[in-house]
Amino acid sequence: QVQLMESGGGLVQAGGSLRLSCAASTRTLSIYAVGWFRQAPGKEREFVSAISQTGGRTSYADSVKGRFTISRDNAKNTVYLQMNSLKPEDTAVYFCAADWRYDAFDDYEYWGQGTQVTVSS
Repeated sequence: QVQLMESGGGLVQAGGSLRLSCAASTRTLSIYAVGWFRQAPGKEREFVSAISQTGGRTSYADSVKGRFTISRDNAKNTVYLQMNSLKPEDTAVYFCAADWRYDAFDDYEYWGQGTQVTVSS
């Protein structure tokens, strides 16, 4: 089992940037694919991005392509989500999740508690 903790959320103006971090404790993160998901008030949780164990594969939701970049530093046991050109519709609680299976975006096993991102217009 792996415990995940997100950080880096906050309040930013539209057009600004934030970098989220997902750190793992209790176990090395390098054996897991990691994804970022978000949930806005009154909406269902949605997939944002994912990265494979080695970083060789990445996926993005159409709504964030070209603006968000996922990366990982396995030496630091951390996965990042660089978010640029933020829009008010990016406002949500962002969660990181981990699983052995890179493609199981609907069924990742381990989840963090989330970090709030608020983008003001």
